[in-house]
Amino acid sequence: MTHIVNPYSHRLGIVKGWKSRWFASKESFVSNLKGDIFLRSFLEKRLRGNYVAEIEIERSQKEFKVIIHTSRPGMIIGRGGDGIEKLRKDIAKEMKRRDIVLPANFRLDIAEVVSPESSAAIVAQMVAEQLEKRIPFRRVLKTTIEKVMANRDVLGARIAVAGRLGGAEMARKEQIRKGGIPLQTLRADIDFAKEKAFMAYGIIGIKVWIYRGMKYEKDAHLKSYSSTNEEMKGASTPTFNKRK
Repeated sequence: MTHIVNPYSHRLGIVKGWKSRWFASKESFVSNLKGDIFLRSFLEKRLRGNYVAEIEIERSQKEFKVIIHTSRPGMIIGRGGDGIEKLRKDIAKEMKRRDIVLPANFRLDIAEVVSPESSAAIVAQMVAEQLEKRIPFRRVLKTTIEKVMANRDVLGARIAVAGRLGGAEMARKEQIRKGGIPLQTLRADIDFAKEKAFMAYGIIGIKVWIYRGMKYEKDAHLKSYSSTNEEMKGASTPTFNKRK
């Protein structure tokens, strides 16, 4: 009791699935895991500002595929595919420099996020982007949550920021919430993400929870994999709570 649990890991195998999907022997497990960790950290830094929702990694005997879900696919792909080719070369160069084996059949796919307001990662990046532009945090929280709740797929949302808000000497936490967020209901589809806003006076941490309704289908966590593969083949008043 009273332990904070990540909403994503809390629902693994029920309504959520693994973001890295592969099987390996004892000899190759360590190298594969090391490659996955480095690849995610590299892409998160490299694609910051491109509104990346999530990064999926799939390994099989014949193919190594990385799927980047973003609401701005054109910025990553570039004109005539130049951007994605340069990204592929940079990944290969960095992995070679760190002595990480990159399979020859490496494939990089870009998937478009149709509804960015229902993705917690993209919403967190939107908040961080506005805070870094020196927009007052209360205005950022209010406008962002109103935009999120305007999406018909969203039933509830919560955004929390912590740090030296507004440049104050004392760090504090403030949050805004609208709608319901049943954190203990395992069938509730809750998207959660963390982000950092790098300010001149320090880092402001951002957390976002988005509730997108219940999932009652059997093997709902496997259903997202099949829908992703098909897509790739085809182509009320907000309130503030203060805590010191």
